[in-house]
Amino acid sequence: MKTAFLTLVLLCTSGISIAQQGTVQVKQDRELSQLLNLYKKANESADFYTIQIGFGSYDKAQKLKSDAEVDFPGWYTKIIFDSPTYRVHVGKFNTKLEGERHFTEVRKKYPESLLLSPKN
Repeated sequence: MKTAFLTLVLLCTSGISIAQQGTVQVKQDRELSQLLNLYKKANESADFYTIQIGFGSYDKAQKLKSDAEVDFPGWYTKIIFDSPTYRVHVGKFNTKLEGERHFTEVRKKYPESLLLSPKN
């Protein structure tokens, strides 16, 4: 009898109880967004080592780019127009050592690839 009464009380009170609700307010310094924008701008203009996996017509470059995105997911891939050909670049590497490590991996799939140093 005690167990049945206790179960009934628990069922009734659990239906009445309500989960906590509230709002979260984040207060951040206005200069933080300016700092983030400055960081993004500096990172975009920074020079990186990159790997050129091939070049040719626009159609060939598009195919190379899509193949590279499948072979190396998550890597930066870009088509560069350098008259009269289109060049496909993959990866952004901060150091030459990092670039060379990835270059050996890329070279297995794309033997004609080149490691390009940043423009100074």
